[in-house]
Amino acid sequence: MQKLPRFQQIKTYIEERIASKTWPAGHKVPTEAELCEQFGVSRMTVNKAIRDLTNQGLLERTPRIGTFVCHRKAESPLMDIRNIAEEVTSRGQQYHSEIVILEAQTASEEVAVRLGVMTHAEIFYSEIVHYADSLPIQVEQRWVNPKYAPNYLSQDYSHLTPNQYLSENCPLSAVEHTVEAIVAPAAIASLLKMEKTVPCLLLHRRTWSQDNLISAALLYHPGNRYKLSALTSTER
Repeated sequence: MQKLPRFQQIKTYIEERIASKTWPAGHKVPTEAELCEQFGVSRMTVNKAIRDLTNQGLLERTPRIGTFVCHRKAESPLMDIRNIAEEVTSRGQQYHSEIVILEAQTASEEVAVRLGVMTHAEIFYSEIVHYADSLPIQVEQRWVNPKYAPNYLSQDYSHLTPNQYLSENCPLSAVEHTVEAIVAPAAIASLLKMEKTVPCLLLHRRTWSQDNLISAALLYHPGNRYKLSALTSTER
């Protein structure tokens, strides 16, 4: 029987350890130099094996830190809106968030069109990173019409999500969303701890309450840690 190529042997070695949970999610795999020495191969051969497994979503590279076994991909229903904190905890993971920006702004022309307000009108803006365990799985950029959520900026978003607050105060009546795969802007890639080569899923979302356009959001997800399903579900 013909031997597998050396890079495939390395892939199989790693895949078997992940499947048997010898290397559980979050486990740091040996460095490329260590694998080169273990298998007696070139750095290029090891790099191909690691790159293939990263593209398959089994491994994740964190610049200047190392390569780790991926956690199970987070999944969000595409046709519904769901609180991301509930999504994470329902999978047995720990949820937390980090607030990047929470402030009043003047609407640019682009934001005014997106939110249905006049250019230069005052709007509220939040930018929050959502985590599953220690990994960031979503950057949420949200613009809110102050007319319908006047207390939006005074909420403690380390203890509740914008979705939760808006759902309780402006019950959802309609939603519009589109999804696209993009190359993540540098700032977003940094917040999500993504490599430049990893695709980014961007969900555009606008929500209404009683025919009033309440908020518009851009939700960025690392493609190797997140997927959107066609099942129905309440991230606002």
